[in-house]
Amino acid sequence: MIKFDKLWVVMEQKGVTTYALREKGGIDSKTIRRLRNNENMETKTLDKLCKALDCKLEDIAEYIAD
Repeated sequence: MIKFDKLWVVMEQKGVTTYALREKGGIDSKTIRRLRNNENMETKTLDKLCKALDCKLEDIAEYIAD
């Protein structure tokens, strides 16, 4: 399972709100809900997140074995 728990930590550290992700990062509210629930994400969405937060993928997501 891919978990996005690190995403919220990075957002807090950088002072980025979900509103800012929606407005500046082009991430819609449905996608933010899916991120909170650790649901599947398209790679283009992960790319947008990394660009918006100026980070690497491993900074916002991690693989947890079932």
